[in-house]
Amino acid sequence: MPTTQTEMAAADRVLRTEYQKSVARYWNAEKDPVNIRLGEVDGLYHHHYGIGDYDPSVLEGPEATRDQRIIEELHRLETAQAEVLLDHLGDIGPGDRLLDAGSGRGGTSFMANQRFGCQVDGVSISEQQVSFANSQAEERGVSDRVKFRFRNMLDTGLETGSRRGIWTNETTMYVDLSELFGEFARLLEYGGRYVCITGCYNDVTGGRSKAVSRIDEHYTCNIHPRSEYFRAMAANSLVPINVVDLTAQTIPYWELREKCSVATGIEDPFLTAYKEGSFHYLLIAADRV
Repeated sequence: MPTTQTEMAAADRVLRTEYQKSVARYWNAEKDPVNIRLGEVDGLYHHHYGIGDYDPSVLEGPEATRDQRIIEELHRLETAQAEVLLDHLGDIGPGDRLLDAGSGRGGTSFMANQRFGCQVDGVSISEQQVSFANSQAEERGVSDRVKFRFRNMLDTGLETGSRRGIWTNETTMYVDLSELFGEFARLLEYGGRYVCITGCYNDVTGGRSKAVSRIDEHYTCNIHPRSEYFRAMAANSLVPINVVDLTAQTIPYWELREKCSVATGIEDPFLTAYKEGSFHYLLIAADRV
């Protein structure tokens, strides 16, 4: 997206490796209906998956409106996932500051601001996502409280100890966890909370399964083993206070998604990996000590 020499220099400061540049290109070009059409339901654009049982009645009724009913139900499940993430941030007040690391088109940031009344900063290496999310903030009248920045979450440039809470929602598979959690430990105040929702492969089954490798290839990512999250947290003063296995709760979302027009073809690998036990969907909440 950068066109001038100044813009290209700024991009080089944010995108430090060829891999990061390739990920940024992917998300700058991404206009996937599964993200856009779901966001159009109520203006909250998510870049994550859903949890909870779907309402089977969406599969019934007039065929002409069936697809739209499924899309609205998928969006409800994705929003429910974000609500669960925010539930685990702990006691957040209007004077606190939060960070959405890998903020996508901003959906969870707006939900956090609406719930807590606090300031939220989002960072993304996709300039397209940052521009879209800031436009959304303007439209919602919250641009003074919710801001999105073209930054690398491994090196945000934000003030040390400035955050009461940080979250990542399906973004950690793009980065080195030790480097990431070191940055989060720097940013969090003592006793601050970090919440992660992520897919991770099961160490017990031994390495990436074929289905997990297909997910990696589809999203140009590098899914980590479950153990690496806890090892990297322990090395960076982040102590888990709550670990929730969401795997069973996310399977209905994928079963519904493969029945509609926004299916991308990655639904089968997700369902296979979850059901065979080679892939887990976890929520980890950890305190900065």
